[in-house]
Amino acid sequence: MTSCHIAEEPIKKVAIFGGTHGNELTGVFLVKHWLKNGVEIQRTGLEVKPFITNPRAVKKCTRYIDCDLNRIFDLENLGKKMSEDLPYEVRRAQEINHLFGPKNSEDSYDIIFDLHNTTSNMGCTLVLEDSRNNFLIQMFHYIKTSLAPLPCYVYLIEHPSLKYATTRSIAKYPVGIEVGPQPQGVLRADILDQMRKMIKHALDFIHHFNEGKEFPSCAIEVYKIMEKVDYPRNENGEIAAIIHPNLQDQDWKPLHPGDPVFLTLDGKTIPLGGDCTVHPVFVNEAAYYEKKEAFAKTTKLTLHADSIRCSLH
Repeated sequence: MTSCHIAEEPIKKVAIFGGTHGNELTGVFLVKHWLKNGVEIQRTGLEVKPFITNPRAVKKCTRYIDCDLNRIFDLENLGKKMSEDLPYEVRRAQEINHLFGPKNSEDSYDIIFDLHNTTSNMGCTLVLEDSRNNFLIQMFHYIKTSLAPLPCYVYLIEHPSLKYATTRSIAKYPVGIEVGPQPQGVLRADILDQMRKMIKHALDFIHHFNEGKEFPSCAIEVYKIMEKVDYPRNENGEIAAIIHPNLQDQDWKPLHPGDPVFLTLDGKTIPLGGDCTVHPVFVNEAAYYEKKEAFAKTTKLTLHADSIRCSLH
């Protein structure tokens, strides 16, 4: 059986976003550094633009000013008539779409890397929005292989009812990068080093691809979102139980029906229901308390990509 070769257009325009959430400091710190000295992110024949996405939130070291910038890149918000009455982030989203999009158009940037931190123990994580994207599966395979033995996980957020409308979704190839654990408003050297390496390997992959290197068919393990789980709550809607110690920091690990998930203040354990083993992610993420998400359940599966090469060669 011969594998199918997919000829892809060369990659010309790449952006690296930091500060989509103003208190996730690794991306902010790296992007500000690269704006001053971008030698390490330059590759021959490639335009790489570092960019601070939410400067007002960065200045205040807060996640956002009016609303979450990473959830509003849908065509409704992007198409609203510009006015001072719009939330700051909606106005900013329109500016970003104008600079790097427009979304779903030929003119949009080829790739946007959006740099994030999580307070959860997720290590190096690549976020994939489309399970059928040969190019990104190949890129993620390259990054994972290059980082080994350091683990790098792939979180697939493709879901019929969960629409994210992320900042990076205006690009032809959107790439989310999450590295943790790191508290909000804090910089850790180990986390910074890991994120920096992920970007280096990603840019190296693009460079090799543009130079005509063929990437043979490959497979990667991914964790696909199933559903988000809220904390148990009392009649006033207040949190009535916290993440169980057995689950804390156990992102990506198998969680079986009956395993402890929550703990009440009077010592009662609330176990995982259902009949299937899941892999929890974003366990006890600080930013998701307001979103009423204690963790997300994922299921592990394998994605395959055909071999690819640049159509110019």
